[in-house]
Amino acid sequence: MRQFSERRVLVTGGAGFLGSHLCERLLRDGCDVLCVDNFFSGTKENILHLMDNHHFELMRHDVTFPLFVEVDEIYNLACPASPIHYQFDPVQTTKTSVHGAINMLGLAKRVKAKIFQASTSEVYGDPVVHPQQEGYWGNVNPIGPRSCYDEGKRCAETLFFDYRRQHNLRIKVARIFNTYGPNMHPNDGRVVSNFIVQALRNEPITVYGSGAQTRSFCYVDDLIEGFIRLMDSPDTFTGPVNLGNTGEYPVLFLAEKIVELTGSKSPIVLKPLPTDDPKQRQPDISLARSELGWEPQVVLEEGLQKTIRYFERTLER
Repeated sequence: MRQFSERRVLVTGGAGFLGSHLCERLLRDGCDVLCVDNFFSGTKENILHLMDNHHFELMRHDVTFPLFVEVDEIYNLACPASPIHYQFDPVQTTKTSVHGAINMLGLAKRVKAKIFQASTSEVYGDPVVHPQQEGYWGNVNPIGPRSCYDEGKRCAETLFFDYRRQHNLRIKVARIFNTYGPNMHPNDGRVVSNFIVQALRNEPITVYGSGAQTRSFCYVDDLIEGFIRLMDSPDTFTGPVNLGNTGEYPVLFLAEKIVELTGSKSPIVLKPLPTDDPKQRQPDISLARSELGWEPQVVLEEGLQKTIRYFERTLER
């Protein structure tokens, strides 16, 4: 629990999947929260339950344009994170990562705020090092269909560290591995939400490739705890730091587990693997353990059950 009251915190992308959970956590911790979102992939439904809280404020704004507010901390989460959303308008995705970082860093410089960047495991590309450590520079295609997101996030990290070196800005950079939980968009194209929605509707579950490619799945509450611990760590610790669950599972196993947990009659259908889709993904979280005392607590089956209950309620509306 934070020891201050009425800390003014800006969360860009605050109506999105991760942003809405972060806003809720910050309010519980006694902060004044300014949620900024352009609602490209975020939804008002994610934050409706916060609107009556006098310490919560919502602003519709696109971070590719400058923002002038007075805050103490900034969490920069603004950017579509699912392939369906970020490939819909790839130029805008790159602008959101790069121009958005420039604008938020400029704001942080002006008001002397501490600033957090939500980076991604996608900076590692299709890794040839396994598990992925923060010192690994990655294996990224700079001109592929995923590059708008991968390279946009890599450039944002560059900007954050250059602002620290040039302007002594207080920065924090987290590399987020696959995360799931309530408030995910039903049509965001990510495997957990895709599989759960298809299973609940008894539709064919689409697995790309053989399903042997692996992913590590972190429940959202664990990830948000990592965000808070990173932001509250000493200014000398900037990251980048991996935040994710070390449990590594084949995508086909995930599909079969969701069919089991939902009692679905869905068949599993294999489709061609998308271009540049990583074959394996697992974080090395030694740095998060040593510097933040953080590691995930929610096991996969428990997290999936909570997420399935959320989608059951959502699909009934």
